Amino acid sequence: MSALATGYAPEMIDVPAGVLSGFRIAVTSQRRSTELIEALQRRGATVLHAPTLSIAPLEGDEELLARTRRVLEIRPDYVVVCTAYGFRRWFECAEAAGMGDELADVFRSAKIHVRGPKALGAVRALGFDAESMAADELTGTLVAELAPDLQGKLVVLQHHGYFDTEATAALLRAGATEVVKISPYRWVPPADPSKLEVLVRALCAGSLDVLTFTSAPAVHALLDAARLHNLKDELLAALQSSLCTVAVGPVTAAPLRALGIEPLVPERHRMGAMIRTLVEHLGANGSMECATVLGLCQLRGDTVHLEGVSEQHELGDSQLRIFKALLAAGGNVVARPALAALLPEGSSDHALDMAVSRLRRALPDARLISTVVKRGYRLNT
Repeated sequence: MSALATGYAPEMIDVPAGVLSGFRIAVTSQRRSTELIEALQRRGATVLHAPTLSIAPLEGDEELLARTRRVLEIRPDYVVVCTAYGFRRWFECAEAAGMGDELADVFRSAKIHVRGPKALGAVRALGFDAESMAADELTGTLVAELAPDLQGKLVVLQHHGYFDTEATAALLRAGATEVVKISPYRWVPPADPSKLEVLVRALCAGSLDVLTFTSAPAVHALLDAARLHNLKDELLAALQSSLCTVAVGPVTAAPLRALGIEPLVPERHRMGAMIRTLVEHLGANGSMECATVLGLCQLRGDTVHLEGVSEQHELGDSQLRIFKALLAAGGNVVARPALAALLPEGSSDHALDMAVSRLRRALPDARLISTVVKRGYRLNT
């Protein structure tokens, strides 16, 4: 049975506890962030929460009210609903302003088309019916499907609050007489911008394993923050390196792909599916390991596991960069200049030796690292 027939069922997150132990994950969302953070932490992850944007308060949104009055005036033929949260928020705002009954009447007389199952669920929860849903949950697909029937029609587009110009233009090209854009939520800077700076610097320093996005505006806001602190090039280099970037769906992934970054995207564009996709990826690709004379040594995120040793050992940022380089070499010598380059700019030979000394103390067994005189260091394989 299709999603249009069944409506939207709540997602279930059924990945095992502890599976993300050792991994450091950044959450950039404000809305539903608590749910995502708790799901990640229950599975052992260390989470850095730094909202890149906030949603503006609903009260007193005069622009939304003015556009709602226009909708009541024109009584549109089509209503295109892109987000569940936006549709509910729009109706709540109209009700608070005394326009709820009139807007409900408009919805009943218009043909409502939705982008995906979540939007369908919101429409039905408020007592309205939907004519169709995009098979791939993309606004562009939905607009293309409607295009043959739009000549001379009045259309309302409830969009996701950011970069809706392409969908609006496509509706007008298809012959719509007027397109009223409804943005029930607007993005504003985060309440605490210092957290965003911490995130940018942590990404540039290689201190995180995973970066999650649940909206396209969050991507642009992160880049804007990097520009503000003169770290755009460093941030792009980090995003294009071994950092795992995850987007909840193709709309969110689009600005990353425009930068040449291919994020993980779940087949179902849901938070639960995003977490499962991340778990599967980290399970297959998130660990580094090497056979040593002391047994199999594995690095998961920032945590070292050594065969036969029950304790887990967490590494600091500089220690982690050095140990990753040694693991990747698989027992071959890593030259001193290459290792020194992983430390803060200007690090001396003495600083490298001290960093390796601290790394040895942090490992399950200091004998995991061998010194190769005048050349560098290697894993003791």
